[in-house]
Amino acid sequence: MKTVAKLKARLQKLHERTAETPLFNPVFQLSHDLSRMLESGGLDLDDLDGLVAELECEALQSRAVRLKRLVAPTAPEENLSRIDALNPEEAGFSEFRARWERPLLHAVFTAHPTFLLSPAQADAVATAALTDDPQASTVCTVPSSGPKITLEFEHVEVCNAIARAAAARDRINATLLAHARQRWPGRWLDFRPLPFRFATWVGYDMDGRTDIGWTTSIAFRLREKAQRLASYAASLRAIDEGHPLLVTLDAAQAYSSEMAELFSSPLDTPEALAAAANRLTADDPAKLLSLAPLIQSLEAEARTADGDAAIGLATLAAAMRADGLGVGWIHFRVNSSQLHNALRRRIDPDGTLDLGSKGALSRLRELLAEVKPLRVNFGALAIETSTAMRQFLVMAKVLQHIDADAPIRMLIAECEQPQTVLAALYFARLFGIEDKVDVSPLFETETALEHGGRFLEALLAEDAYRTYARRRGRVSIQTGFSDAGRFMGQLPAALAIERLQGRLAEAMKANGLTDVAALIFDTHGESMGRGAHPSGFADRLTWPLSRWARGRFARAGIAIEAEASFQGGDGYLFFRNDELALATLVRIAEAEAQIPANGEKDPFYDRTDLSLDFYRSIRRVQREHLESATYSRALTAFGLGLLKTTGSRVSRRQSDIGADRTMSLRQIRAIPHNAILQQIGYPVNVIAGAGTAAGKEMESIAELLGRSERGNQLVRLLRAANGIASIKTVAAHGELFNSAYWASRPYRGTETALENACLALAEYLTKDDRSGVFRRLTSRLRVDWMKLHRLLSLVPGQKAGRDPAQDADRRNIGLLQSLRLSLLMHMFIRAVQVPPFARSNDVSREDVLEMVLSLRVDDALAQLRRAYPVIEPEITDFAVDEETDYPDHRGEDYGAIRARFIDPIERAHALNIRIAVAIANYFGAHG
Repeated sequence: MKTVAKLKARLQKLHERTAETPLFNPVFQLSHDLSRMLESGGLDLDDLDGLVAELECEALQSRAVRLKRLVAPTAPEENLSRIDALNPEEAGFSEFRARWERPLLHAVFTAHPTFLLSPAQADAVATAALTDDPQASTVCTVPSSGPKITLEFEHVEVCNAIARAAAARDRINATLLAHARQRWPGRWLDFRPLPFRFATWVGYDMDGRTDIGWTTSIAFRLREKAQRLASYAASLRAIDEGHPLLVTLDAAQAYSSEMAELFSSPLDTPEALAAAANRLTADDPAKLLSLAPLIQSLEAEARTADGDAAIGLATLAAAMRADGLGVGWIHFRVNSSQLHNALRRRIDPDGTLDLGSKGALSRLRELLAEVKPLRVNFGALAIETSTAMRQFLVMAKVLQHIDADAPIRMLIAECEQPQTVLAALYFARLFGIEDKVDVSPLFETETALEHGGRFLEALLAEDAYRTYARRRGRVSIQTGFSDAGRFMGQLPAALAIERLQGRLAEAMKANGLTDVAALIFDTHGESMGRGAHPSGFADRLTWPLSRWARGRFARAGIAIEAEASFQGGDGYLFFRNDELALATLVRIAEAEAQIPANGEKDPFYDRTDLSLDFYRSIRRVQREHLESATYSRALTAFGLGLLKTTGSRVSRRQSDIGADRTMSLRQIRAIPHNAILQQIGYPVNVIAGAGTAAGKEMESIAELLGRSERGNQLVRLLRAANGIASIKTVAAHGELFNSAYWASRPYRGTETALENACLALAEYLTKDDRSGVFRRLTSRLRVDWMKLHRLLSLVPGQKAGRDPAQDADRRNIGLLQSLRLSLLMHMFIRAVQVPPFARSNDVSREDVLEMVLSLRVDDALAQLRRAYPVIEPEITDFAVDEETDYPDHRGEDYGAIRARFIDPIERAHALNIRIAVAIANYFGAHG
């Protein structure tokens, strides 16, 4: 079995045996076959490396096929013609302007740990997606390793992705302007296209991390300013190489680059900081703080220019109006506790005031009424210790000295009471930036979503908030699928979020705020596990902001500013090259054009006797899993050892880094939580509960889902996840910890050379709980899945038969899982065979074995290398004249121990991580 083809044939034969023996596990049996060959010499790690490489290639090809399916067609000329086709001949100029002068989508480029692919792999997948046959071999020749994923790396990636998105938007704007000039030659320059707006929080998001200093945010914003000014200048040079505004743009770009370098250097002394601050704050003719005069000049010139030059000038002015002096808008983020800590220091230093009380609310009203703006300088910023206060100070400095025009978002995580938002308004007013900051509470936890309606009603009833919202022209909220999808399940989270959005529409109407927009930022990720829908952009846009919710705002006469995230390397893949960036924006434009302006009648919302019970029952099942010690132990059985490092933000919550052998499920962040579910074979938080929830009303619920657009969307998500899920794979992971398996493996004289190792593992695992945990979890999942299978079979209007492409992907995932399990067995066997060594630093040989069994491989290898150093002096290394007979025998060769035990564990784990990436590619993203 040294070829993938032979592995596939073997797995297929093993699957046939499940018909006569339902409990038979083909995935585990294949892993056992491979393990036996590996330990007997019939296979070696080089052979497994070759098999993994071939399957990696097929996974990347599958990723490219999926990407092409989502964004096709990719030819620029065809996509620009499709933009033209979205403008019906009968539409008037006012209707045309209304369609294109307000963003169809605010796209936020975020960067939590989802940089799954190396840059070379991402380029190869993106290039393959442009071809007629994405399964070309080009994706198979690229290295899987890449640079270390640092915050700096992420910032470069986000700037490049947004730059390509902006270039694509320029092409769309030029097409729209050309259309307008042809249709309305006398008025076309009154048209101000703004179909998309872009933003980022990379370098500004302080929620859950302590590694971003205030100088980082200042330096990043200056770099973004320099990059954008350079692109503006390049666009203007393409129109007129001698244009007089180039002097202004070039000088401002050079100045911004110089300032970025200043703030990127260490400013750890008062003298260094003062020098940098004084340079940035001093008057300078190149210190461009507003593009308004340039936009006005370009638009005036466009009115007298000829042909393409006029369109080019208007396109450049549109880009400047959209992005300002940066690659896009920026989102700062803190959590509510950070904000409360800052507030207490100013109004409640003794800690006697309950910030959730009515007394605190009254005090905040007084503060907002009487607060006077304070002047601040960089010295004040340098000595500030409160994270939240520091963020407001940085925002003030950005607006004062970098970009005076572009507003800034202040996202507040874990925000569950109006006082928190009013506290943010207080600080914005205290530093004189209230008119440029959009405070946006995040609703993500189960509690926040359950009580969010009352929260919004109370907040919008506050006079100070309504005055502020009118000043800004919008009410901003953020709804998140990360923790919501983890703690409630993806289906209940989506339904709870749309109910909250509906409550926002009601609260805005009840409080007379129909004259401002509702900006709703849905921070879903890229894979089915985190909220983004895998079926296409129409589903991707309406899963988090449903047709029903949009209809509620439309009927209230409230404009929506829809905002969604493209997260990390997985999200940036849609913008990895110019053609994909344009295709992605055009698919979004087409999908938005198909969404009814006033929503549409959907029986899902009429038959609430069925749909609400269905929702609540799924949520109950998901909660039971989350609160279950069985589920928690299964997910943490391997810690984070099944996952590749995919970002600069730590995957475990920082307060828990010192924890040792046990890991609470709540210590793991949402992305790795979901990624582990992918790796063990079953996306529980997507699939679990739907079958059970149907209960005795299964036929009625199936009929409702089939007649409902929202119901069909839900079913498409379930089918996509179920199509590549495998409960047998979950069970196979548990068998690794089955003492009976290891005790029986050398039975009847087979593998006698491994008898001692297998018996040692068997004895050690008699006291391990993981085998039973996985068995109980798979039993629960199987019962629920059988009901889901029946429910899906009853839904009318669904495509009959199996999906061959999905089946092929599922088979390949099975092969990858079998290879992984055989590698884990190899690691376990090698670890238990390591010779005894002296206890060091309170770490014993048994501790190292447990580290390997829990896939804390780096820790285990570090201990083993300390116990068995290779470089030790030999007697012959000393050129002494006197003869010696001692030592009279050669000591243990630590180099041999390294080669036999340590190196194979390290290499097997490296293959395990490559397999993890390949599996995630079939899900479309990491986590």
